[in-house]
Order: sequence, then structure tokens, then C-alpha cells
Amino acid sequence: MSTPQMDPPSLYAAREPIFPKRVKGRFRNLKWIIMGITLAIYYITPWLRWDRGPNMPDQAVLVDLANRRFFFFWIEIWPHEFYFVAGLLVMAGLGLFLFTSALGRVWCGYTCPQTVWTDLFILVERWIEGDRNNRIRLRRQPWNAQKIRLRAIKFTTWLLIALLTGGAWVFYFTDAPTLLVDLVTGQAHPIAYMTIAVLTGTTFLFGGFAREQICIYACPWPRIQAAMMDEDTLTVAYREWRGEPRGKTGHDRRQPKGHGAAGVVGDPAIASPDATVARAPHLETPAPASEDRGDCIDCMACVNVCPMGIDIRDGQQLECITCALCIDACDEIMARIGKPRGLIDYMALRDESAERAGAAPKPVWKHILRPRTLMYFTMWSMIGVLLLVALFLRSSVDLNVSPVRNPLFVTMSDGAIRNTYEIRLRNKQHDATSYVFAAEAEGAAAQDLTLSIEGASGDTVEVPADETLSARLYLTAPAGSALTRSQSTPLRLVVQEQGGDGRTSVETVFHGRSQ
Repeated sequence: MSTPQMDPPSLYAAREPIFPKRVKGRFRNLKWIIMGITLAIYYITPWLRWDRGPNMPDQAVLVDLANRRFFFFWIEIWPHEFYFVAGLLVMAGLGLFLFTSALGRVWCGYTCPQTVWTDLFILVERWIEGDRNNRIRLRRQPWNAQKIRLRAIKFTTWLLIALLTGGAWVFYFTDAPTLLVDLVTGQAHPIAYMTIAVLTGTTFLFGGFAREQICIYACPWPRIQAAMMDEDTLTVAYREWRGEPRGKTGHDRRQPKGHGAAGVVGDPAIASPDATVARAPHLETPAPASEDRGDCIDCMACVNVCPMGIDIRDGQQLECITCALCIDACDEIMARIGKPRGLIDYMALRDESAERAGAAPKPVWKHILRPRTLMYFTMWSMIGVLLLVALFLRSSVDLNVSPVRNPLFVTMSDGAIRNTYEIRLRNKQHDATSYVFAAEAEGAAAQDLTLSIEGASGDTVEVPADETLSARLYLTAPAGSALTRSQSTPLRLVVQEQGGDGRTSVETVFHGRSQ
């Protein structure tokens, strides 16, 4: 007996478009506010001016690749000071760990660029095509004049937003007003046009079509977040004990002993990031009318507003970005049917068993202020303090000294010993400055040294503004001095700003003849 040949299972599932329904509420309002602030910062920042004096860029935030410097208002970072950037990146990572440990994927739900621009694209889509039902209907209907017109308007608007996004990015790397004129007149560098084209295309694709696919498949954070969360993490979850069994005509369900319905209003309680609140098999079919029912009326409002298209009632899922729109939708339904809010809420796993037993959940601050979050905050604060100290204590001059080792020293005709050093002196001020060199050593040994600099008069050199001087420095010890009799003598080369406070030093050695 032959069996019909079956096609092998597909490893790829085609994307099903998601059409989130419009929702009103405190979390949706918070998302609007954050979206407005973040977009304003991104688009406006390159146009802010900051006076740094003559011959210096007046753009407040500028990544000056041509001169290898980064300007942030009054702060100027040079290439050798990249540890400031590294420190900020470490702080950003620790901040992400901190917020995830305390509030789940709150970064993903509110401030991630993918979320912000997707929200903006969905807003445009809703303005042009209508709310959820209208957009679903438009997708299913055959192509006609109305569909072509609406899609053309939507895609054009998306493309303009994407173009502004790509254009704003390149303004961070050169003077924004000048670059804008060059872009419009066709005189900008081809790299600028290429960068704008790439960013325009990716923004248009990611915000308009990929959307939740980026969060699920391209972003690594959903797979890392579980390590940052524990049973005290506050995140969006469904109070299964209160909502089940579901029913369209549900009435007040008997609450756990000692825990009335009003007692859960606004209380935090949660599902774990690793736990799944599974639906029992008997809940898959409608319960008899006589059976006691939970507060969930299975209206699907939480699913219809979710930008990821998931059902939060199935438990915490990798796709959930903790945007809390399902909370707004559920609270609105609970208000309509006369039930207390909080069926879907920010909750913690540690409180779930307490609520089931009728005990009060822990206060929110105890979930947030716990050893893990305090450790992240302490590390974050320490790095921030160290960066601030390094920023305010750094000198306006940098000196790099490399002894010439071939040969280690030269014996002069009069028996004196001369050592040669390659120096790089960087003037980080915006005016030409003169610097005086000196050598210091233990005891009086350094007093016997004669210092001279190639191309300069004696021990003084002038360095142009914002430039680096490379030269050779010579230290000569007279014959018979302690320096010439010692194989190696530690000393310090000091450079002092002439008439100013700038000063720095470098440890090095003076090589002599061992007796």
C-alpha cells in the first residue's frame, strides 16, 4: 500500500501584515510624547549652533571626520581620547541592562529607533488609509483607482520621511547649512548622496514593510533580554487567574480568598520572561453559560492594538516589546463593562503566586530597587563619574615621547652623551601657543642636562592652533656627570604652556655608558 508523498515542511513562513488598531490611553500618550521628543532631537540637533571662536566649526554637535574630532557643545574629543566614546558606549549598554532588569523591554517599546519610525509610519498609514478595518479591507480589495491613489500617497509620504531621515544623518558629519545648499545645488560629495540613498531605502523598508520582522529576526536583544530579567522584573503580562475562563457574557468572578477585585487595581504583578501562561485545553471552547467566568470577555482588543500581532494572554513572548498598548486597550474595555482595570498590567512574577493566595503584592519600588538593578546603577554611575573626572582634569596639551633606540646614545667629541627622542606635541587650543620643555630627574642630575629641539630655538616651540608638532628633542649630559656613568636613568620630560596653565609630562629614561 503506497502512501501519498508529502511536501517537506517549509523553514520560512511568509509575513502576515499586521494592522494595529488605534488606541487611547496613558501609555499611548507616553509613546506619542517620547516619539515627538526623540524625533525632534534627531532632526533639530544638527542645526543648533555653538560659538567656539574664529576658524572653528559653530555646529553644536559635529562628528568632524576630516579633522578627526568630535564636538558636543563645549566638549571636544580628539582621536586619542576615544576612551570617552568607549565609556559612553559602555554606559549605554549598562543603561540598557538596568532598564531591562527593572522594566523589561521598555527601550524597545518606547525609544528604539525602529519602534519610533514604525510608529510614525503607522500614523501616516492611518491618516491616509483609515483605521484597522479600513486598512484590512483596502488590502483585500482588488487594485482600482482608489487603492492606487491611496497607496501612492502613502508610499510618497513614507519616502519623504525616509529622505528626511537619511538627510538628517549626514548633517551630523559636516556643517549642516553648507551641506544643505551643496545637496540642493548638486555640489555635495558623492558619498553624501550615497549615504542618504542607503539610509532612505533602509528607513522606507524597515519602517514601512519589515516592521516587526526587524524586532523578531534582525535584532539580537529579544534573545538576550531573558538574562537581564528575573522574577522581580516588571513587564506587561495578563492576570490569568482573574481573566480565565473567558467568556463573552462573563460576570464577576469570585476572586482569590481575601483579594477582592478592587484590590488588584493598579497593582504590579507579572509573568516571567521565561514563563508562558498556557491556556488549558478546556478553555479553547466556550464555557457553558452557567459556569463561573473570568473578567476577560475575549474581545481581542489587546491583540488588535499590538504592533507585533501577538496575544499577551498566551504569556510572555519573545516578540513582545513591552509597549503596553494592550494595557490601554484592556483598561478601556474593563471600564466599559464595569470591571476594575489591571487585567493586563505591568506585573512581576514574584507577585503572581501572592495574588493567587490573596496576599498583597510587593510595592513597585521594591521590584525596582533590588540588588541586580542597584549593581547596574552603581556600575553605570561609577563609569559616568570617572568620565567626568577625566574630562575636567584633562590637559589642553598632549605629549608623546619615544626614545630613539638606534643608537641608544651618541658620544660627542668632548665626551658628552646625547640622547635623542621623537616627540609629538598636540595643541588642543584654538590659538597658536608656545610651549617650554624641561627635564626632571631625582637629585640634581637633571641640572647637568642641556635640552634642545630640532627646528626651534632652545627649549621653546610654537604649535599652531589645533595642530600636532612632530620633532626631535635632544638631551645632552656633559662628560663625567652622573648621567653619563649610569646605564639608564629615569627622568621626566615636562612641557609647560608659556604664560598659561597647560602642563603635562611623560616618563622616559636617559641612557649613558655603564662603567
